Amino acid sequence: MDIALRTAADAGRHGEVPIGAVVVHEGEVVCAAANRRERDQDPTAHAEILALRDAGRLLGSWRLNDCTLYVTLEPCPMCMGAALNARLGRLVFACRDPKAGAAVSLYALGHDERLNHRMTVSEGVLRDRASAQLSAFFAGLRKGGAGPLAEPPIERI
Repeated sequence: MDIALRTAADAGRHGEVPIGAVVVHEGEVVCAAANRRERDQDPTAHAEILALRDAGRLLGSWRLNDCTLYVTLEPCPMCMGAALNARLGRLVFACRDPKAGAAVSLYALGHDERLNHRMTVSEGVLRDRASAQLSAFFAGLRKGGAGPLAEPPIERI
C-alpha cells in the first residue's frame, strides 16, 4: 500500500486526484499506476484500470486470479467490474468511498453471488494516510489549485 500511496502522491502533483494502485503477484510487485484522467483526457484512466491492464500485459494473461490489487481508495463500479472480469483474487483498499465505492460502501460487487466471480476484499490498510492525502488534495483545489502534495512517509504494508 505504501507504493500505491507514493504513486498517488505523484498523480496529485500532476493535478490528478491522488489515487494509486499496485498489482502484486506471488509476493512481487508487478506494476503500479495512478489516475491519468486529466492527463489522458480519458474517463476510464482510473488507477485500477491502468494497473490491471499493465498486469495483464506483463504477466501474459488477462486472468489475474493469483494477484492482489492494492488501491488507496475503494474502487468505483467501473473498476470493480474490471477487477471481476480480470478474475482478480484479492482486493485491498485503504479508505472507503461513500459516494462511489463498489466494494463495500454502495455495492459489494466483490461478494455478489449473482456474478460469476468473487474475490477477497480487505479494507483499512493505511486508511489514515490515504484519507489525509485525498483531503489535502481537495483542500488545495478549494484554495485555487492542487499544488504539490508531500510524499507520504514510508511504511511497510
